[in-house]
Amino acid sequence: MVDLKTQYEHIQPDIDHAIQEVIDSTAFVKGPQVKRFQEHLEAYTGAKHVIAVGNGTDALQIALMALGLKPGDEVITPTFTFIATAEVVALLGLTPVVVDVDWDTMNMSVEAVRKAITPRTKAIVPVHLFGQCADMEPLMNLAHEHGLYIVEDACQAIGATYRFSDGTTRQAGTIGHIGCTSFFPSKNLGCYGDGGALFTDDDALAEQITAIANHGCKVRYHHDFVGVNSRLDSIQAAILDVKLSHLDEYTAARNRAAAYYDEALRDDPRFLVPGRLPQSSHVFHQYTLRVVGADRDRIQQHLKEKGIPSMVYYPVPLHMQKAYQDPRYREGDFPVAERLTECVLSLPMHTELTEEQLNYIVTELKA
Repeated sequence: MVDLKTQYEHIQPDIDHAIQEVIDSTAFVKGPQVKRFQEHLEAYTGAKHVIAVGNGTDALQIALMALGLKPGDEVITPTFTFIATAEVVALLGLTPVVVDVDWDTMNMSVEAVRKAITPRTKAIVPVHLFGQCADMEPLMNLAHEHGLYIVEDACQAIGATYRFSDGTTRQAGTIGHIGCTSFFPSKNLGCYGDGGALFTDDDALAEQITAIANHGCKVRYHHDFVGVNSRLDSIQAAILDVKLSHLDEYTAARNRAAAYYDEALRDDPRFLVPGRLPQSSHVFHQYTLRVVGADRDRIQQHLKEKGIPSMVYYPVPLHMQKAYQDPRYREGDFPVAERLTECVLSLPMHTELTEEQLNYIVTELKA
């Protein structure tokens, strides 16, 4: 699904030098590489503040903590997403409110969000699924109308851009009050371990986020509130700084692979290629088909027999997960998400795919 070995070989001298620089300095935690990477990522994304943390799940949790939400406050999130989005809501004693998604883009349905808002709603967490932005302009309008926070889960969409009706563009993660991303190795910008970051243009929120990630401490050994311990280590920051300089070429490579898949499969009635939101670019963290005229599981088994990996993201929606069963929700309540779990299939998608590999994948898929 991801060829990190070949990607590393192409940038090996720079990566090895960056790692050795950290080892030579022995500044393994909060070293200068972390500050440098944060500054470079601020310049790349246009975010005023980037705060690097231990992983993407930490980023989501810290974001909600920084907003000062109270137990029982409702947070709206899509039911078709990775579990971390709801997990952090539940861990903080908040109430997850899940909504359905759009069939074409597989992202949060704006109309579903509108219907889910109650007097207890305090935040919306749109997930930029598979590499393109959720429809942020109407979501931001809803948030403004109801006095809600927007926390973007941009863990799969770093580098994607969203175009507003006035022609302005913003990067995924820099549109809402706080944005979150993950640097898990398989992500479009991935380190060689765990890592994550938060984005915000709000000075007060940036100060609060930084303190929360450092045990609730603004002045050393003086803890004004309960925080956590979450930080990006210097070696991972150094690796990410090297890879950040290649992110645009990586995005271009993913789009070339997606274009090949699109061209080969667009007219095949058994497969629906990923829908695109016109306002958003796509960075293709995943290339996810909807199998509508064939047996998805048999196809996946055939691909496996031919040495081709594939994945089902995601086989169970949040409202049907055992850990999140809620009397408010029943099977059938979110028909689009439930149908997607039965038909989605993600094909290999990474920066090193060759035309020969793509041709082999498509040939066996059709077979």
